[in-house]
Amino acid sequence: MPATLSCEVAIPLPLHTTFTYRVPTELAEEICVGGRVRVPFRQRKLVAVVTAISETVPAHELKEVLEVIDREPLLTPGLLKLAQWLIDYYFAPPGEVFRAMLPLPTKAVRVRSDRRVCLSRPAGKVRLGRREQQVVAALEKRPEGLRVSELKQLARVSASVVRRLEAKGVVIAVAAAVSELPLFASDWVVTAEPVLTEEQQRALAELEHGLQARTFAAMLVHGVTGSGKTELYSRAIQLCVAQGRTALLLVPEIALTPAVAALFQARFGDEVVVLHSGLSAGERSQGWWRLRRGQARIAVGTRSAVFAPMENLGLVIVDEEQDSSYKQEETPRYHGRDTAVVRAKLEGALAVLGSATPALESSYLARTGKYGWVQLPRRVADRPLATVDVVDMRQEFEETRQVSLLARRLRAAVVETLTSGGQVLVLQNRRGYAAFVLCRRCGASVQCANCSISLTYHRTRPPLSALLCHYCGLARPVPKQCPKCGSEYLYFVGEGTERVEEELRQLFPAARVGRLDRDTARGKRAHERILGQFARGGLDILTGTQMIAKGHDFQRVTLVGVVTADGILGLPDFRAAERTFQLLTQVAGRAGRGELPGKVIVQSYYPDHYAIQFGARQDYEGFYEQELRFRRLMHYPPFTALANLVVRDRRLAVAVGYTRRLQEFFSRQAAEGLRVLGPAQAPLARLKKDYRFQFLLKAGERRILQQTLRAALAFAQRERIPPGALLVDVDPISLM
Repeated sequence: MPATLSCEVAIPLPLHTTFTYRVPTELAEEICVGGRVRVPFRQRKLVAVVTAISETVPAHELKEVLEVIDREPLLTPGLLKLAQWLIDYYFAPPGEVFRAMLPLPTKAVRVRSDRRVCLSRPAGKVRLGRREQQVVAALEKRPEGLRVSELKQLARVSASVVRRLEAKGVVIAVAAAVSELPLFASDWVVTAEPVLTEEQQRALAELEHGLQARTFAAMLVHGVTGSGKTELYSRAIQLCVAQGRTALLLVPEIALTPAVAALFQARFGDEVVVLHSGLSAGERSQGWWRLRRGQARIAVGTRSAVFAPMENLGLVIVDEEQDSSYKQEETPRYHGRDTAVVRAKLEGALAVLGSATPALESSYLARTGKYGWVQLPRRVADRPLATVDVVDMRQEFEETRQVSLLARRLRAAVVETLTSGGQVLVLQNRRGYAAFVLCRRCGASVQCANCSISLTYHRTRPPLSALLCHYCGLARPVPKQCPKCGSEYLYFVGEGTERVEEELRQLFPAARVGRLDRDTARGKRAHERILGQFARGGLDILTGTQMIAKGHDFQRVTLVGVVTADGILGLPDFRAAERTFQLLTQVAGRAGRGELPGKVIVQSYYPDHYAIQFGARQDYEGFYEQELRFRRLMHYPPFTALANLVVRDRRLAVAVGYTRRLQEFFSRQAAEGLRVLGPAQAPLARLKKDYRFQFLLKAGERRILQQTLRAALAFAQRERIPPGALLVDVDPISLM
């Protein structure tokens, strides 16, 4: 390797370019593509990722790399290719992409004598002293980590040596050893491997054929709720690992990880690593390194686990592939499902997308032959799907002249279920106590100071009840008077999960009632404790948001109630009907999964809407055909490629100015098959203090959409519109 090198690095800032630095001679043998370095940037020193190394050094003067952090690549060749795809496809800043791929702390918690430490990265050729090398050697033999007191004895060093290694980023303090980290609550019960049904056997044969080919293929597994998709995933992973390859399983919610992790740990032991945001930084780092070093071959996690540092990847599974949680709503705005498919393609692996209610786009790709298509139309043991009863809440009010959260039929069904020893799930897909506070005199609601949206009332949020913004996190006490007119007549409108929980406790005082939403799941592994308590029968009724609606297999649940089925239908979103249908079908699938049949009661003010009707019948084919006609007529996916370009600034006049200049640019675009709608105020016209306007781009061909966006960003750069003022959302899930 030559003595003089330059390198390209991705800075962790929203900048659409990489930067060139000179590599000092003494670091030339240590630097590597895919590793981290510390570089000077403006007035700061930042950790960046090396994307390329060159023997050519530009003639102009360059700043020098200050430090090489990693002497071995953190990112596999497959992940480096995936990063480039993310940058190109989603128009994402390189530094933001690599930051998402490397969720590793640059500074760890302070090492104390009672903490356990492990290597945070391979030592490689770190210039270490003799005693520091002794510590590294001891930890290399114990990848699960050692307590500092044990490490001092084994390596014959003082605690100060360990702290020096921590400061250099070589070791990190963790909560516990791998063997001490419970992947699931002890209340979960894991059954032995069941005998596969004929349909499952045929489906597994299809997956096995794909694995044996050892080339990329994508396959949609469309199975009704309770058809045994999770068991199918487990058997496919078993086949993959037997081939000597690694496997990745994505789930949309943290709440789905306990049961899946329980099953997989029981079958695969220490081969399994769980990755999600509910873990501590030390736990995530430790799991990440176990995968990177090949000490574990199976990763289970939420959206960001698609970047798990695994080599020799053979199988990528996306469970509940239709779920909108797979779409990242912050930069980089990638879709976890689509990114998983591309990763499988780049690494020659089999991609499996599973759902009882596949996304329209996935179903379309399967029916047009671009994906394989495996169907599981019946439940295990031929158990019937739950019966669904839709309650017209308009008629309910006419007959009772009372406004009640729970209709008479739902209240009676809860009593009957509890009497017979069954369990009840009650879905209300809105958290908080009330949707907003309304003044009876002037009609004004209490608005967020940063966003153009009403604040949500949370009654039980510690330490005090408060009005919260679910977008920027602003909290303020509940006013005693209307901020606009001074009236004392304030009224709480719309019910959330807190209000439903309160109502359930009042109506059924003898029942044990729990709640699962983002508020109750804030504590470390709180979702595991709540779900585990319900799974073992410690709760009779569990209410919550969509976190309870999918993936769970509670054998004693015989009744599911849906308090408000049509809340999504009023959103300015072309996917509103699809999301409503999916939510109803998924939550209906939680009932009757055991020996006893299930019943679902859905409350709606729009019972005749086709999404409600098809959802009640759990008729995916009927919904697919009708929704596809709507999408074709309105030129929405899967028939067009879609992108949302948002212009934002904290100064309204500046945002308007940027928008007008872009409007002039788009007015000159005349590509065939391209439509540009807007500019218009975004549905959330102000978000986190930014004023927002948007352009919606539709194109018959993906190529045309990409070319137009690339030209628009180049125009913005020439016009000196700052990168942070433009937000590009390719394949948006929501237009909010």
